[in-house]
Amino acid sequence: MELSEFFRANPQAAIAFSGGVDSAYLLWAGIQAGARVKAYYVKTQFQPAFELADAQRLARELGAELEILPVDILCRKEVTANPADRCYYCKRALFEALVSAARKDSFFLVLDGTNASDDLSDRPGVRALRELEVRSPLRECGLTKEEIRRRSKEAGLFTWDKPAYACLATRIPTGEEITREKLEKTEQAEQYLMNLGFRDFRVRLDGGRAKLQLSASDLPLVMEHREEIVHTLRKSYDGVLLDLEVRHAF
Repeated sequence: MELSEFFRANPQAAIAFSGGVDSAYLLWAGIQAGARVKAYYVKTQFQPAFELADAQRLARELGAELEILPVDILCRKEVTANPADRCYYCKRALFEALVSAARKDSFFLVLDGTNASDDLSDRPGVRALRELEVRSPLRECGLTKEEIRRRSKEAGLFTWDKPAYACLATRIPTGEEITREKLEKTEQAEQYLMNLGFRDFRVRLDGGRAKLQLSASDLPLVMEHREEIVHTLRKSYDGVLLDLEVRHAF
């Protein structure tokens, strides 16, 4: 099934919109198909400022209606305790807020950007989506991340080559309490590295130290700025480590 067919069969839907590659293409496809779609961005302390800025920019460029839904995720103890299934509790809270807002706007179908490349066996949040009957058209239509990037580029979406970005909470080891301070210093550290030209990376918390995980192509850049990076990050962390064992997507 093509996405255009999906939207012909479902001409009215709310879209969980993050400003990332997948939800951006899903929103574009809905508009192109002539469906009545509205984007909802659930804003929590787990997302960096640039994600919201990207979402707002794309909504403007597409002429799409965008509603921002603030959720204080740090008031949820089952989330801040950071258990192995934290993503389930977080996703449940976010989509409950989204579903509630969508229904007030007379949208009774909620869509998300899960695609055919996503490994659902290791994603506790998927259980929350199923419980709330959220559908994933990209996955239903067999669209992989590679195909979505290709189509997004053809459509002229600036998100087409945007690196995958997991929420800030993933930088904190499982079982370690999530706090506002840890999230803020992670966001500041990653924004600093972005400003230096890094694209696909993570700054993880490791016993009070910053552990940098980079793509192999960025190793020359980190060595070029090594002293500056260490000096800057030591203001917020006890030390700076470089993980040379990363061999998979972040």
